[in-house]
Amino acid sequence: MQDDKRDRRVFTDLDYVRLSTLVIRDSAASAAASSLSSIETLLDEAQIVPSRSVAPDVVTMYSQVLVRHVDDGSVGKLTVCYPFDAEPRAGFISVLSPLGTSLIGLSLGALATWACPDGATRAAELEAVLFQPEASGDYVT
Repeated sequence: MQDDKRDRRVFTDLDYVRLSTLVIRDSAASAAASSLSSIETLLDEAQIVPSRSVAPDVVTMYSQVLVRHVDDGSVGKLTVCYPFDAEPRAGFISVLSPLGTSLIGLSLGALATWACPDGATRAAELEAVLFQPEASGDYVT
């Protein structure tokens, strides 16, 4: 159980359905098995809210965020997207990547933590939600 409200994962009903479908559809793919398992766990434990009711400081699909990395203080601008839209060099990170999974559903001020391929653990604070589709009136993207 998470003690800090900022660390509680919140998913819109649409994101929940789409991510659940992605988990079911791709569960046979062994390369993404651990990523799918992580998302599946988040979905099982998350608070689900109607798209029109999600707070504007929650990371939803296609939200653009600013994160400050704990280890070196560097700041990065990222957009959490579905795997088929991922372009890491352009800042579009898949929700199935360790960083994407660590960000989805978090609120402003929360600490995202993830494991790197080399086994190291990294962390970044969610400094800003620069764009959230639902906050701009887009409830279907």
